[in-house]
Amino acid sequence: MEVIVKVEVRPTEDLKKVQKALENVFDAEDIRIKKADEYRVIIAKSSGYKCLLKLYNMIRSQYILDAAREYLKRGIYGNGIVFYLNKQAAYTGIVSFCSQEYGESPLGAIMFDIRIKNPEKLIDWLTPKTLNGKPIREVEPPNEDP
Repeated sequence: MEVIVKVEVRPTEDLKKVQKALENVFDAEDIRIKKADEYRVIIAKSSGYKCLLKLYNMIRSQYILDAAREYLKRGIYGNGIVFYLNKQAAYTGIVSFCSQEYGESPLGAIMFDIRIKNPEKLIDWLTPKTLNGKPIREVEPPNEDP
């Protein structure tokens, strides 16, 4: 499993604050900052499910398993999943899924692109099915293979 996370740093934003927002939801093995047009982009990469443990725990502590599951399912493509988190919410330690195309994160979103052979298994681990808001059954973490 390979996880690539990208987030724009707009000219009006503090790079350290945007980096903190990213680090609040993701444990990166490699972080690079690239210049793109009039803004910068932070590109963070990691592999294996452990890099998603912050997100895993935040989803549970905020009791948003069902909503998160729906967002993740919408983002499945071939051998991967793409989803977006609100950057300002992530800075404050809150997970808030958003739609990039509807501008729900005015300063840009944190984009996750998870490449994995079985995206459904990742979703079942990260956001298991629930009954009355509680997981019916916890699922083992996905295999580490890309």
